[in-house]
Amino acid sequence: MRVLLTSAGLETEEIKECFLDMAGKDMSLVKALFIPTAAIDADAIEVLPKCMNDLLKCGILDKNIVVYDLHAKIEFENLQQYDVVYLCGGNTHYLLERINATGFNKSLMEYINDNGLVIGVSAGSLIFSNNLDNNLGLIDTKLDVHCIIGERRGNLTYPLKMNVKLTNTCALVIRDFPDGVEIIGE
Repeated sequence: MRVLLTSAGLETEEIKECFLDMAGKDMSLVKALFIPTAAIDADAIEVLPKCMNDLLKCGILDKNIVVYDLHAKIEFENLQQYDVVYLCGGNTHYLLERINATGFNKSLMEYINDNGLVIGVSAGSLIFSNNLDNNLGLIDTKLDVHCIIGERRGNLTYPLKMNVKLTNTCALVIRDFPDGVEIIGE
């Protein structure tokens, strides 16, 4: 399991380095599935180039990034061709609705359980928590993003506390559940 839940993506060098370590291969060979579906309002759409740049600044080639807008089902077997799935921020309700309606929820969770690498940004992180009904159920806690004060750096114990808070410069890293959960950044 390799999941990086963030408020603002690869915002700091530490979060970027964590992603590079989790990817574990030459970034010019990495294939990424970029999901901008949650970006349905002007503010979220404005941030999409920054999200795409998260992948490009790590050395992932533009030609190796596929944009997928969740308007059709993608099977687990097709998802396996990607080294990372990047879920952008925006409207959490809409993103979760599209994920569940297309059946992507099952493919994505199978991908994660098969050691697939996922980066969630804001709404792309919240879909894994119990903030909303019919969430993906990866973490059994409420997750708050874009907080002024977040969790302290270090390993988290299971069961997780009822509400985990992330600033724009920290991330919840899940390498193995429930033992490999930690907060990086500040």
